[in-house]
Amino acid sequence: MQEVYWHLPGICSFFPLHQTLLRLMKEEPYRFREGYRIGSVYGTFPGAVWNGGRAVLGSASKKTITSIISAYNSFGVPVRFTWTNPLIEEKHVYDTYCNQIMEWGSLNGRTEKRGPAGNVKNQALVNSPVLEKYLREHYPDYELLSSTTKRITGLEGIKQELAGDYVLVVLDYDLNKDEEVLKALEPDAGRIELLVDEICCPHCPKRKEHYADEGLKQMTFDAESVFKCYDSKRTPSFAVSQSRPAFIGNEDLPRYIERGYINFKLVGRGLPPQMLIDSICYYLPKEDERGYVRKKLEDASRPPVRR
Repeated sequence: MQEVYWHLPGICSFFPLHQTLLRLMKEEPYRFREGYRIGSVYGTFPGAVWNGGRAVLGSASKKTITSIISAYNSFGVPVRFTWTNPLIEEKHVYDTYCNQIMEWGSLNGRTEKRGPAGNVKNQALVNSPVLEKYLREHYPDYELLSSTTKRITGLEGIKQELAGDYVLVVLDYDLNKDEEVLKALEPDAGRIELLVDEICCPHCPKRKEHYADEGLKQMTFDAESVFKCYDSKRTPSFAVSQSRPAFIGNEDLPRYIERGYINFKLVGRGLPPQMLIDSICYYLPKEDERGYVRKKLEDASRPPVRR
């Protein structure tokens, strides 16, 4: 049976949900589709200026950060930092907080290194060349990935990324159904990651501009600024993602998997937890187990009752 890897959003924001899911998949694997594994959980900790994609403001303590990293790694699951802020300059690479996070997540910095898969190498998604160079020099035990935030929509651009030293290249969602591109990339299909449930409109002309705006919010700690996009009045939901032409449904997945595409990513950072639960319950459990898994995940996502 071919193993298939799912990459989930929200290292910190969806931590209870993910811990429940990982325990279920470990203790009750018969409820899930055969061969499905959690390949990573991506995101950031609040207040990290290297973060991109979705601004996450606030702060987290060393105890919180190290305990969350260790919890994922104990299941053999890497944490994948979204260091994709497109506005990073050389002065930003020396940020103390971001470097501490990297140090605490490195093999040398962790006290709990052992998981079911042995020593777990954590990961980082990259966009900025200056930060990528810095990470390669200072944190060589991390695996680096080329981020979809680069918005590379041409075949030659993807091939150039694959020629680089990236463990995975995350494909732009507009290429999900491009048969010419998929056919040409088959020799490297195992190094391609597909975003299966994107909610953004097809060929969005403001996508890179939106990423830059989120990066600026992160750097300036500006929670009030609102970016006006085409879908700003549409409530995000899994149903919206299903209506998009880039959506890869369960009926489509076998055709990708048999061609060697085995890495699939779910959206969800900055979105309501219900959308992520809907996505997980659509893709990962067997159909007759969806209700059971949904109940567990919804219970885990509710805030604790204060007495």
